[in-house]
Amino acid sequence: MKSKNAAYSYLKSDVALLLYLALGKIAIHFLASGRYGYFRDELYYMACGEKLAFGYVDHPPFVAIIAKISRLILGDSLFALRFFPALAGALVVFLTGMIVRELGGKRFAQFLAALAVIISPIYLGLGSFLSMNPFDHLFWALSAYILVLILKSDNTKLWILLGIILGLGLQNKYSMIFFGFGLVVGFLLTTNRKYFLNPQLWIAGFIAFFIFLPNLIWQIINKWQTLEFMKNASLYKNLPLAPLEFLSSQILEMHPFLFPILLFGLFYYLFSKSGKPFRLFGWMYLAIFILFIMSKAKTYYIAPIYPVMFAAGSVAIEKFMLNKRRNWLKPVTATVLILGGVLTAPMALPLLPVETYISYSEFLGVAPPPAERHEMGRLPQHFADMFGWENMVATVAKAYHQLSLEEKAKCGIFCGNYGEAGAIDFFGQKFDLPKAISGHNNYWLWGPRGYRGEVMLIIGVGEHHLKSIFKEVMQVAVIKHEYVMPYENNLPIYLCKDALLSMEEVWPKLKNYN
Repeated sequence: MKSKNAAYSYLKSDVALLLYLALGKIAIHFLASGRYGYFRDELYYMACGEKLAFGYVDHPPFVAIIAKISRLILGDSLFALRFFPALAGALVVFLTGMIVRELGGKRFAQFLAALAVIISPIYLGLGSFLSMNPFDHLFWALSAYILVLILKSDNTKLWILLGIILGLGLQNKYSMIFFGFGLVVGFLLTTNRKYFLNPQLWIAGFIAFFIFLPNLIWQIINKWQTLEFMKNASLYKNLPLAPLEFLSSQILEMHPFLFPILLFGLFYYLFSKSGKPFRLFGWMYLAIFILFIMSKAKTYYIAPIYPVMFAAGSVAIEKFMLNKRRNWLKPVTATVLILGGVLTAPMALPLLPVETYISYSEFLGVAPPPAERHEMGRLPQHFADMFGWENMVATVAKAYHQLSLEEKAKCGIFCGNYGEAGAIDFFGQKFDLPKAISGHNNYWLWGPRGYRGEVMLIIGVGEHHLKSIFKEVMQVAVIKHEYVMPYENNLPIYLCKDALLSMEEVWPKLKNYN
């Protein structure tokens, strides 16, 4: 009887509530996972997973390992590929609630902070497909939770665990460096600077460095390819924003209804008595925010710090309601957030049929802010990049299978970017196509796969440029799809023969890091 009562009590506990919310987060992503198609980056990461290494031009190895594991264990379906990102998002929800518990928040504060993470468009959108971002959010949330435990209990042994998490986070995405930057600023500006005298902190730093070392060695061996990629992306790809544009885009991506919670959190950390032990988080947020504005970073780069801010904001809001005896505000607040989340969810998740989404977006008059310098089509880029890939491969396959057997034996398929190349590599098996080659990011490092340029099908390269490389250039097809990005629509396929230069001479000129 006691065991039954204990089990029943646990099912009603605060921790159980957080688990229910985390499961709800998973369910949302499972519901949306198969509605459109494979995202551009997913195709690329699967290709990277087939060529595991300690580093890649544009990312560390963690996401490629996840892609490999997903395919080995679960298969190639959209659900399989997006299972681990959904799980990571659910863990962020749970950890956010646990941070609230450690800050002293009760049941409502835990619910409010977890709900904030669930409805935030940036978390819904970035958690809906395989990329570095869902795991980046998880590593930040886990690091923040461990740091809260250290600040609260002064248990310096936890520094070792934090070092491990930071090291793994760096093997997922280099933005973990910004967590370290914010942490150092927070230490310097608060009494927590005492930890600089603790050897456990320096051991943790060494552990993080040691875990990250294989990627660092890869960078050295490969002549710091990632630095070249970052420089090019900043100069030619990323859309620079003025400070107010950055702030407004951040509010929109976070969700306008959640911005007050973040402000409450910032106030809690910087000015409240109960937030004083955790003050460094307030300075962390401000330092990272200013750094991103100065470096003209993409607005979603700051998203990983939201959970720890939502946690503090929820604690402050709960205390405000209790002190003013305004408990009636709790259901009102929850209802407003849920309705706001439902309203904006289709902007981030592929929930609606495409034409319905377009009508819905036009009705609201709100569109996700662009992050790159590309012309936009009927859909925002995060949806457009889920369309057209199999259609593209089918069009290429039709041109390929019109070649003679002798030509097929020599024919390579060159693509202008990693999305196109990744699509050929993934869907090409179905159409009996060879693997693609490309000059884009890590495809350039993988080289020309032995092709000599005798016969090539080429996508995404201008005809004028091709005529300077090949004796014979002929357009054989056009790739069309109404929902793709404009630069992927009406895309000619050229059949090129007899390269004027050897592939060894041409390949260095094809490098395209951005």
